[in-house]
Amino acid sequence: MNLNYKCYFSIVLMAIADSDYKFTYVRIGAYGKDCDSSVFQEICFFKLLIRNKLHIPPSGPLLTNDTENCPFVFVGDEAFSLSENLMRPYAGHNLSEKQRIFNYRLCRARRYVECAFGILFNKWRILHTALNVSKEFSKYIVKACVLLHNLVRSKDGYRSEEIYMTQNWNGVKRAACSQPRRSASDVRYRFADYFVSREGALPWQMNKL
Repeated sequence: MNLNYKCYFSIVLMAIADSDYKFTYVRIGAYGKDCDSSVFQEICFFKLLIRNKLHIPPSGPLLTNDTENCPFVFVGDEAFSLSENLMRPYAGHNLSEKQRIFNYRLCRARRYVECAFGILFNKWRILHTALNVSKEFSKYIVKACVLLHNLVRSKDGYRSEEIYMTQNWNGVKRAACSQPRRSASDVRYRFADYFVSREGALPWQMNKL
C-alpha cells in the first residue's frame, strides 16, 4: 500500500471582481495565517500596479464641469495600502461627515466582490471546509471553482434567489499599512468631495451614517 501524507490546508483566495460578480484576477496559494497586506504586496498584480503596467483607462473628470481629471481606482478594505489607483476607507472613529460618507460609498462598491465570494462559496460546497488534499492539488480545486463560477455567471447571469454569504471582518486584525503618498490622499479627498456634491451624492446616503 502506498501511503501519502495529507494535510488540511486553509488556502487564501485573493481576487478582484467586476460589477457582474465575475472574477477578473485571482491569486491562490497563500496560507490563511498570512495577513492580507503581506500577501497583496507579493502578488504580480501589485507589482504591475505600482509600475503602472496594468493598462488602466486614462483619467477623466468626476464632475461635468470639472477641469481636473481623476484616475480610475480599485477599491479595497483596511488591509490594503492607499495608492493613486487603490482606494481604502478612512481609518479611525473621529471622522468628519464627508469621510464617513466616503467610507459608506466605498463599502457599497466593495459589496460586489463580497457578493462574488458569497456566490462562489454558496454554489461550490467543497469550499465550505478545509481541503484534505495536498497544497498543490487544493490550488487546482479552487481554480476550477473560480473558472466554473465565471462560466455560470456568463451563462445564467443574475439570479434573485441566490444567497450571498458575506464575511464579517470586524474582528479581523489588520496589519499596519505604510503612510500613503500625498497624491493618493488627494485622490481620495477628491472622491470624498464628489460623493457630497450635488452631482455625486445619493439621496439616502445621509441616513446610512
